[in-house]
Amino acid sequence: MKNDLSSILIRPSITEKATLMVESSVYTFEVAPKAGKAEIKKAFVEKYKAVPIKVTTVTIPAKKVVVRGKRGVKAGYKKAYVYLKKGEKIEIM
Repeated sequence: MKNDLSSILIRPSITEKATLMVESSVYTFEVAPKAGKAEIKKAFVEKYKAVPIKVTTVTIPAKKVVVRGKRGVKAGYKKAYVYLKKGEKIEIM
C-alpha cells in the first residue's frame, strides 16, 4: 500500500453537500479503509498537483437496510475531506 498511491483515492464524492463545499475549496473523496492522512495527502498531491493545507477523515459505518422486503447491509467506507488554500481549485475528472 505504501508504494501504490493510486489505489488510495477511490473516487470523489459527488453529493449535494460535497458540491457546495467545493466553493470553499474543500474536496471530498472515498478512500481506502486503511489509508492514513499522510498517505491520502501524498496520493492527492501526486494525482492533482495541488498541496492541501489539511486532511480530515471520517469512517462511515455499515447500515442495515430493507429493499423490496429483503434485509441487507449497506457497506461502510472511509471518507476524506481535503482542504485547499482559499480560492485554489482542482479539476475532478
